[in-house]
Amino acid sequence: MNKKALFIIGFIILAIIIAGFYFYNKPPVPASGKYDDFAKCLASKNITMYGAAWCSHCQNEKKAFEGSFQYVPYVECPDEPKLCLDKGVTAYPTWIFPDNKKLVGEQGLEKLSQESSCPLPLK
Repeated sequence: MNKKALFIIGFIILAIIIAGFYFYNKPPVPASGKYDDFAKCLASKNITMYGAAWCSHCQNEKKAFEGSFQYVPYVECPDEPKLCLDKGVTAYPTWIFPDNKKLVGEQGLEKLSQESSCPLPLK
């Protein structure tokens, strides 16, 4: 083979390797969850949950969203203690609304829906 043919073959192999790395390392597209619109509504109203990873009530609150919690504004207080102290967080979870109204403790989706006026999906 001549140099030109070897160059073309080498280029094609390199392109295949680069494409393989791109598709292999591409993050998966998250599936839409049942509560995505509800979680996004909370976010649009600047309603934030303050909590801690070790808090069982926080874990329950997150699980209730069935994967849609990724859209909820959330502050991990052990990572940002000054922010949580400045916001007056004294227990986990604490939901804080833009008007500084606080819901302390595990609320559940129904209560969050009532307090926020964000609709839950129909069953």
